[in-house]
Amino acid sequence: MSLRFARRAGCACVLLALAGCGGAVRVDPPAPEPSAAAACRTLAGRLPRVLDGAERTESTPASPYVAVWGGGEITLRCGVPRPVNMNATDQVPVINDVAWFQDPGRPLLYTSVARAAHVEVTVSREHVPENVLADLAAPITAALPQTG
Repeated sequence: MSLRFARRAGCACVLLALAGCGGAVRVDPPAPEPSAAAACRTLAGRLPRVLDGAERTESTPASPYVAVWGGGEITLRCGVPRPVNMNATDQVPVINDVAWFQDPGRPLLYTSVARAAHVEVTVSREHVPENVLADLAAPITAALPQTG
């Protein structure tokens, strides 16, 4: 490969990366049940602007049930269904009064359980999941009452 071709390819990669910067991140919003939808809208108003050092960014399509930080490094979807892989006997860790199920098949995906709405959080390897989940605990406990 010639040096000139390598430079052009490198420039093209940089331009593509920059084109993605600052744009809205595509996240499919859930379709929560009406009672969960109301709780999720309350949660949306309580979410932090910065999460584990990542700034809040726009998502597309716009939805009160989705929040994104760090250009997609952290995503939150409120009002998702109960995790299909979760069994009644599963032990789930509790972080600051919020129980989190971690799907063994998707290690970067956490779902809050035993609340008025399930909240799904995806955390990239650039962040510490425990920090993210701990930072989300206060808004979740304030907005989403516990259920049996």
